[in-house]
Amino acid sequence: MFRLPNSHEGNHHNIPMKGGYVSRKDPYSRTLDERFIRILKIFKWGPDAEKAFEVLKLKVDARLVREVLKIDVEVNVKIQFFKWAGKRRNFQHDSTTYMALIRCLDEHRMFGEVRKTIQDMVKGSCAMGPSELSEIVKILGKAKMVNRALSVFYQVKGRKCRPTASTYNSVILMLMQEGHHEKVHELYNEMCSEGHCFPDTVTYSALISAFAKLNRDDSAIRLFDEMKENGLQPTAKIYTTLMAIYFKLGRVEEALGLVKEMRARRCLPTVFTYTELIRGLGKSGRVEDAYMTYKNMLKDGCKPDVVLMNNLINILGRTDRLKDAIKLFDGMKLLNCAPNVVTYNTIIKSLFEAQAPPSEASSWFERMKKDGIAPSSFTYSILIDGFCKTNRVEKALLLLEEMDEKGFPPCPAAYCSLINTLGVAKRYEVAHELFQELKENCGCSSARVYAVMIKHFGKCGRLNEAINLFNEMKKLGCTPDVYAYNALMTGMVRAERVDEAFSLFRTMEENGCTPDINSNNIILNGLARTGGPKRALEMFTKMKNSTIKPDAVSYNTILGCLSRAGLFEEAAKLMQEMSSKGLQYDLITYSSILEAVGKVDDCKMVGS
Repeated sequence: MFRLPNSHEGNHHNIPMKGGYVSRKDPYSRTLDERFIRILKIFKWGPDAEKAFEVLKLKVDARLVREVLKIDVEVNVKIQFFKWAGKRRNFQHDSTTYMALIRCLDEHRMFGEVRKTIQDMVKGSCAMGPSELSEIVKILGKAKMVNRALSVFYQVKGRKCRPTASTYNSVILMLMQEGHHEKVHELYNEMCSEGHCFPDTVTYSALISAFAKLNRDDSAIRLFDEMKENGLQPTAKIYTTLMAIYFKLGRVEEALGLVKEMRARRCLPTVFTYTELIRGLGKSGRVEDAYMTYKNMLKDGCKPDVVLMNNLINILGRTDRLKDAIKLFDGMKLLNCAPNVVTYNTIIKSLFEAQAPPSEASSWFERMKKDGIAPSSFTYSILIDGFCKTNRVEKALLLLEEMDEKGFPPCPAAYCSLINTLGVAKRYEVAHELFQELKENCGCSSARVYAVMIKHFGKCGRLNEAINLFNEMKKLGCTPDVYAYNALMTGMVRAERVDEAFSLFRTMEENGCTPDINSNNIILNGLARTGGPKRALEMFTKMKNSTIKPDAVSYNTILGCLSRAGLFEEAAKLMQEMSSKGLQYDLITYSSILEAVGKVDDCKMVGS
């Protein structure tokens, strides 16, 4: 059983920081008078200041050094004085003087000097306690010097002091903040093997968060159980992290069980807990439960924040409860929770998804600006995409121009929507102009925008231009994704260049781009239309034995191929197989099979 570490980390000094006070009994509150301070401010540190020091008969010791470092003078003066004091006979800097200078340097963001001073302190002979080591780790971590912090930790640990749970926690939290989640577990194991300090609630909280970020869910759950077995009370943050894990794994009842456990242990849910609960219920399709959780939260006196409200508005907006979402929005000000740009974006997106009149989205856009909320590039992207999908291309083009006027960088998602819509409308030249404009403004384009342009070149019979674009993106270092490969393969199949498409399919796999079901269906369709049933059936069998199983499109493709080849018995068997899998066959294919069967029967009757 782990024991809780002692809360006292040694008998080290409570040294007053800048802004603190010095006792009237402190001799340096008298001797460090205004004359000396004035001299430091005027002459800096040098011969005149040294002479004044001697005249005032000031004795160099740790207390005096600390007092000088608190004076409101230039930081370089303090550094020079510190170095001078370190060279005086019968005086050595101790951990309190080093820490006073380190805090001062950190306050002035002189991180190079911080690093050198810490190194001098570590190499020197002064003793260090766990609290100083913890503070040094925090300062170095804040300055993004993680490797230096770890180096200091192990140097000091090996020679000067025995870390406590709090010291280990400082290192763990630093690693967490900088994203070194794997290293956190190593440190935890090291901490447990020390034999004198054991994980506390802070340690477990950091570890569980680290494992959650690494998707090592079983390890996070095991640690949660372990901390309770060791008599430690999980915090609301820990419960919230575990709740998110259970929701992600689809273990909804266990997630809800954690809320009951929290209440039983008198651990009040925070707004973050309620946010995770609402988000999890929404993703699980339990929209009404999510809404009731919000209502119960208000009854419990917990005030929602804008993140929680945005999540709930998003859930309601995406599940045909737009009126409730807008009602929630309108009530935000009464809760002293001001909507932000994400709130407006969520409402506008929901309006388009609910197929509301585009004028309503425009109205909310104007309301947003009137309320003093500056639209983001994502706002414009939502509007452009929405107007494109409702065939208001000119309005979308005007918004793209407005984005540029407002100084927003080109948004690939917005260009992608416009290029695709123009392509669908067969305005290929305008689409290509926009594509070129994006490349000129950004220096390159995203794989998705390339994929859209390749798709439309393939559709309008400009396959060579599509192939050139595909090769261009590779030369520019823009790695083709599955959508780009699928777009080009579709164009090749359309142009009856099936062997080239099949070759590209193999190249795709060799280059580490995993084909999806659409990739397989594109090739299957090409083989079914030009290669006869044999090659198509081979591909179909291969799909059945792979991780990507045939879907309704795959079955209907083979069904059509069999019917065109007059293999009606095989087609009938395949239809039975489809029915057993709950897949529906294409009515057009089915009609063509019936028609073909009818023609065969007629031929037989004439022959007889």
